[in-house]
Amino acid sequence: MTLSPSIFRRFSLVAVALLYSALTIGTMVTPSTAMARGQAVYYTAELATPAKESRIISSGVVWHCEGTTCRATKSNSRAANTCKRLTREVGEVTGFTAKGEQLAAEKLAKCNSK
Repeated sequence: MTLSPSIFRRFSLVAVALLYSALTIGTMVTPSTAMARGQAVYYTAELATPAKESRIISSGVVWHCEGTTCRATKSNSRAANTCKRLTREVGEVTGFTAKGEQLAAEKLAKCNSK
């Protein structure tokens, strides 16, 4: 009869450890989601034609579009590269701003080139 309480005790310890691990991981993941929603706009793109979708994902960058204006948070790429990738998804870009600075005309032309 001493065997049963020992198995029950071990099972209880494993169950408590699994529950603790699940709660710990859940706590670590939840703040990162909340922080992502609160990030500031870094890129703004003006399109030649209205976007067909309100949310566009281009090379890992999530763009939120309304009419001819699309906005996104910062990516790991240079502004010119981010612009080029966006044009593959939405077509011609008439204006592109990164951190409040307008992309130079020659870089914008290169962004729109095929």
